[in-house]
Amino acid sequence: MAKKNKNEVEEPVEEQAVAQEQEENQTDERTVEEILAEDLQKEKDRFLRLFAEFENYKRRTAKERIELFKTAGEGVLKDLIPVMDDFDRAMVEIGKSEDKQLADGVILIHNKLRNTLNSKGLTLMEVSAGDTFNADDHEAVTQIPAPSDEMKGKIIDVIEKGYKLGDKIVRFPKVVIGQ
Repeated sequence: MAKKNKNEVEEPVEEQAVAQEQEENQTDERTVEEILAEDLQKEKDRFLRLFAEFENYKRRTAKERIELFKTAGEGVLKDLIPVMDDFDRAMVEIGKSEDKQLADGVILIHNKLRNTLNSKGLTLMEVSAGDTFNADDHEAVTQIPAPSDEMKGKIIDVIEKGYKLGDKIVRFPKVVIGQ
């Protein structure tokens, strides 16, 4: 065995150390790039989720605003329904009257009120005797023996008219059904 110089032994160790440092730097650079790429992807994902959430919020609030406008006067319209009922009863009594001008005046006011309520979205639910009873659309006040077998489970009489505001029922028609 030949004796090695101190410099000869150190030289390969230094070369190995330099090579390791270069590898570590390359690994660190890749790691930094990878970390930055991952961070960028996370931020993109977060941005997309936030954007989608905001779009859903905008859509939901727009829908709520439209619903609010549709039903904004619901309370007032509900309060006017009994007035309409009184008008309908008055129309029946005035029809019995001899005074044609009085009847024409009340009919004019009645039609104006009905048209105003219709323009605000309040519509009369069409229910008549002989229609099939539906618990989702009608309120049964009482049941009486049906005059015939074909009237069983059907509406015999309408006690109080029902009204809708748009697609929403604001007062269910009160009916008598056959048993």
